[in-house]
Order: sequence, then structure tokens, then C-alpha cells
Amino acid sequence: MHHGRGSGIYAGVKINGVKGMNDVLPADVARWHEMESVARDVFALYGYREVRTPAVEHAALFARGVGEATDIVNKEMYVFEDKGEELLALRPEGTAGTVRAFIEHGAFVEGPQKWFYMGPMFRRERPQKGRYRQFHQIGCEAFGVAEPYLDAEQIALLADYFARLGVTAELKLNSVGDAQCRPAYLADLKAYLVSNQGALCADCKDRIERNPLRVLDCKVESCQPVLEKAPRLLERLCEPCRTHFDQVKAGLDALGVAYRVEPRLVRGLDYYVRTAYEFTSDALGSQSAVAGGGRYDRLVETLGGPPTPGIGFALGEERLSMILEKVGRAAPERRPAVFFVSADATGALEALRLAAALRRAGIACELDPRGGKMKAQFKQAERVGARWAVVLGGNEVATGQAKLKDLQTREETPIALSDLAARVAG
Repeated sequence: MHHGRGSGIYAGVKINGVKGMNDVLPADVARWHEMESVARDVFALYGYREVRTPAVEHAALFARGVGEATDIVNKEMYVFEDKGEELLALRPEGTAGTVRAFIEHGAFVEGPQKWFYMGPMFRRERPQKGRYRQFHQIGCEAFGVAEPYLDAEQIALLADYFARLGVTAELKLNSVGDAQCRPAYLADLKAYLVSNQGALCADCKDRIERNPLRVLDCKVESCQPVLEKAPRLLERLCEPCRTHFDQVKAGLDALGVAYRVEPRLVRGLDYYVRTAYEFTSDALGSQSAVAGGGRYDRLVETLGGPPTPGIGFALGEERLSMILEKVGRAAPERRPAVFFVSADATGALEALRLAAALRRAGIACELDPRGGKMKAQFKQAERVGARWAVVLGGNEVATGQAKLKDLQTREETPIALSDLAARVAG
């Protein structure tokens, strides 16, 4: 049944956004523009180029690329069957899709590649401040280079990025070994955790079998005494891993990037090797990660590509935006240079024409198409943050002369309308 406007059964019923999804309103988007434009500028200096991959992928990509034993795949992923009965998923992170594109389009034949991405990700987590079910990440992935100086360079890129945004973040660094030295360590760690499991929380007990490295990540206070005394992988590294880690540190020292070695910083998936790092900030209270990365030399192969070393990171835009607000960094919002106040119908038409001419010259300007009382138009000019106002009526149009009012100092100066663009430019 067709219902006319306003007469339908849903008329007037408010539909709110989906739980855990978040609107970023215009006042906040300016800050997001800055985070993203600074990222593009800094990443370009290091040779990273942007890739855009779909928000929807085969669910199997994440089962293999993120890990079937992870909470992300087990509990948090949005999975659905499409009409062709394929199992699809909204991407919960950006690396797997980027690697899939790298393999599918044969980019590995062109030698080392540096790519970056930015966009929405989806996880059905419990919503809380700064953590949403649709969230946004900026990430870099570098393929084809196993040497440690690439690790140092990528970490320096992130340090540069945070410095440009005025964010103070501490770098934590570790090595998670490789297939040579990690298995023996994992056996020892598992034995230690089993013998102390009475003092561990339920999550830790669950992870002992599935993913013992992730137990070291636990933040529950009662688990800390056991975890502090756990065997350390950093002390069990094989010679090639030890050398690689030493060279990463030497590279960071040469680049003037300060770091703290954190032996409990881990990556739970098999394809992660050697370098693991994260940047943390205490701007929002307790120390929390704003970016995390690591080397994944076996991921391309895991997803069906040729053996290709890689290293990457991701940072969360929501959290970074909250930090920028907390440290008092003003969002760089573009405001109109000129607001045209129309005194009559002739002035309104001239305002329309002049505004178009200024915009073609790259000058932002505004007017109120409703016209109305000049006092209300001046209020609107101040509300939108215009620097100057120009009153236009039949007299100004006839003479080609008007007054330019500085809305900060309240001073008025005569101006020829033909000189307006040159006067307010910049």
C-alpha cells in the first residue's frame, strides 16, 4: 500500500543509528581530515602509495589471515551469506585484504612495494568510549624486504607522523622470534603457565592451549605476578633473530627514535615473526596503544602468494582523534573569508554572482539565501566564522562601491567590488 507524505504508518517515527556505530559530525570531521592529510603527506615522503580494497571479503580470508583461534574471527566478525551462498564478512582489519590484493594482482613481480590504506573496519565488540563497531584505521604495509632497516624506517615514519600531529607517544619494541626459536620457547611457556594456572584468570586459562603467547598480553591485575616471572622469548632468540633485533635497535638509534624494549609485547599468530612494536599514550588516562605493528614474513605465503617478507602497522583514528582533542590541538576548520549580507532583492542577486566569482578564485564565502533582516544575517556571518562581511543593496550594485566590515575588529573600510577578491585573498 502506498502512503502519501506524512500519512504513512512510519510518519514521525525516529530511527536511530545502529548500536555501536558512530556518527562523526562536521565539527569533528576537520580533525579527521587533518589526521588523514598528514598521513598522506608523511607516507608519501617514505614512498608509500595508497591502496583501496573492499569492505567486504570472503570470510575465509580472515579465518586464515587473522586466525581462526582469535576473538576477532570467533566472536567479533560480521559474517553473512550472500545470495550465491558464499560466506562473506565485513573486514575486521586492513592487512588481510591488502595482502589479498597484493597477491591477486601479482604486485610481487614488481619488486618491493610500500602501500597504505585508510577506511572503516567492523567488529561486534562491546561498545565503549572510543571503541565502536564501525571504526576507522590508517595502516601501512611494506612487502618484499626482510632486512631490519626497513623495520626501523617504518617505525620512524610513525614517530614522524605523531610528531607532526603534536602527539607524545612512547615506542615499545620486542622480537617474537621465528619458526626456529619460537616452538621450543612456546613449549616452555605452556608448561610454566599450566603449572601456575590456579593463579590465572579464566581468559588466560582458555588461551594456554589455543594461543599461549597471548596470555602474556593479559591486563588483569591478579595475573601479573605469574606473568612477570614467565620465561621470556627475548632471552631465547636464535642467532639470526638476535642479530635482526640488534640491527633494528641500531637503526632506530641512528634515526634518533627513542624506544623501550618490552619483553611481553607479543603477536599471537604464527605468521608474525621478529619485530613487534607499538606506540602508547597516556593522554586519555592509563597507557593505551594508539598504533601497533609487526613483521609478518609468512603471511603472504599463508594467503596463497609466493614467500614474501612483510611488515606493517595500523592505528585507530577514533582514539587518535580523542587524544588530539585531549591535548588541546585545535581542529583546523576552513571558515569563509567573506559573508555577503543582502539588503534587498538586487543585492541578493549580486551576492549570488559575486560569491560565485570569489569561489572560482579559490576564496571561500557564504551568504544566506533567505535574506531577511540584516541583523540576523550578521549573526549568521558570525556563526559560520566569516572574517569579513559585505552589505549589498541596490545602491552598492549601482555604484560598484561597498563597505568591507572586519568582523573581528568591527572596522569598516570602503572597497570597490571589483577589488574585493584581491583584498580578501589569503
